[in-house]
Amino acid sequence: MWGKVLGTLFGFLFGRWLGAILGFYLGHMFDRSIKQNFDKAGGFQSLFSGEEVSERQALFFYTCFSVMGHIAKSNGRVSETHIKAAGLFMDEMQLSGESRQEAQDAFRAGKDNEFTFKETLQEFKRRFSGRYDLLQLFIEIQIQMAFCDGHLSESERELLQQAAKLLGFSQTHFNFILKRYQAEFKFSQQRQQSGDKQRQSTTQTSVMGRKQALDVLGVSDSASAAEIKKAYRKLMSQHHPDKLVSQGLPEHLMEVAKRKSQDIQAAYEYLKKHPA
Repeated sequence: MWGKVLGTLFGFLFGRWLGAILGFYLGHMFDRSIKQNFDKAGGFQSLFSGEEVSERQALFFYTCFSVMGHIAKSNGRVSETHIKAAGLFMDEMQLSGESRQEAQDAFRAGKDNEFTFKETLQEFKRRFSGRYDLLQLFIEIQIQMAFCDGHLSESERELLQQAAKLLGFSQTHFNFILKRYQAEFKFSQQRQQSGDKQRQSTTQTSVMGRKQALDVLGVSDSASAAEIKKAYRKLMSQHHPDKLVSQGLPEHLMEVAKRKSQDIQAAYEYLKKHPA
């Protein structure tokens, strides 16, 4: 907007009405270029359209919980483990009152036989096109729900693969995301057990912990310190809460992004303390 205003003003001062017209056009091109660059960078869309961001947040919220419900029912019925996991996820997001009811309604909608899984994700991708980090977080959240009982059934894996494909992720990248989450899950458990020397020796803990930490960052055991740091910085950028909220992540889900950032940070710090 400011490009058009300033362009018109300066154009008028230097070239009267003809200059104003030319200045308006050049200002419009300047505004459009800036917005495209910000969109491509994946942030600060709220500076251009706060209402649009709010709509995207509502869509993300509904789609997130409805797809959760659909995946949870992929085995024929929703288990108590999945119901409990959904409740704990809502607790983590500090959902209560109307917000919690909306999440529960969306979860139930996803369980319904009439739920349009493919169409829902196609619309989701259309509205979040170009916001790669947000789409990736969405898949990670769905994996977290499916993996709540410690393993993936074939039907759960198939639906997750379909969701990833509909959102534009290749099979290779889906496998990468899945491996990272499984490592994140195990690394978290490993850290909780690291103080229990009766279960395993300190050496075993360090070896196992290092492997999981490397997988959390998505790097191999032969990765150099520079490569590990590069992977760490990339993942931290992808999961930055403020950046994701600017792209349309509901503020309730900031806690999820924060936790993932903390896990990535912990894996990186672990590798610095336990070099090869």
